[in-house]
Amino acid sequence: MNTSLLQAMVVAAKAAGSFQMSEFRCRGPGWGDTKAAHDFVSFVDVESEQHIKTILHKTLPEAAFYGEETEKERGTEYTWIVDPLDGTTNYLSGLDHFSVSIALWQQDHPVLAVVYKPSTEELFTAIANTGAWRNGIPLTKAQFMDPIGALIATGTPYRSPDTVPAFYRALDQVLQTFRDVRRCGSAALDLCYVAAGFFQGFWEVDLQPYDVAAGLLLLQETGNLFTNFQGRPYDPFIHRGLVTGRPGVYELLAQQIKIAYGTLT
Repeated sequence: MNTSLLQAMVVAAKAAGSFQMSEFRCRGPGWGDTKAAHDFVSFVDVESEQHIKTILHKTLPEAAFYGEETEKERGTEYTWIVDPLDGTTNYLSGLDHFSVSIALWQQDHPVLAVVYKPSTEELFTAIANTGAWRNGIPLTKAQFMDPIGALIATGTPYRSPDTVPAFYRALDQVLQTFRDVRRCGSAALDLCYVAAGFFQGFWEVDLQPYDVAAGLLLLQETGNLFTNFQGRPYDPFIHRGLVTGRPGVYELLAQQIKIAYGTLT
């Protein structure tokens, strides 16, 4: 069952990605509609979600659907959690770093995950308690790493002005401790890149469940540690802060984040 469901998720992600690429760079930079301050949406987001929803509903009709654009419902047993276009700002500006994120959650934990980068056809998949893959090749378990060589990813707090001072306190410490920092604009891909070992740590505040629902399973299956900012198990429906990294990196990064953000969870 898991294999057939996962394949349907891949089909849905690629269908949305194909549509996105057909509209990509067809307009000047800065187009789209404003949902909130610094938060944008386009008809591409909405239609992508509809494509995905149609395919997933046929595959597992009893599952609820929790998406960024059209519907936010959690089921008692199964829930599809979908970000149809993670990295909308990049997309609207003509930057080719964006993704489609699809996860199937059973009650309060992920069981299947797909993250697809349409511009390069890079595909991440995961099955709970089975493994994670990049383009069909198994991802290896995260190994201990000296923090000094670690590349850390993050996201700027554009929707969280109350955390801006804390973000810069954290950034100051991270830049002094680790190799460098990157801000790429798609949290779903950031988590996949931690799982793949391309990044070795990550933190961000006020991510939404659809941003991370798939990526969390890839972290889990590759042995990357992740918690909220207080070092407790992370719940994307409750907590504001997510910090993750491979052994050796996570411990120091989490300590610095906790100091910078204080009591924020």
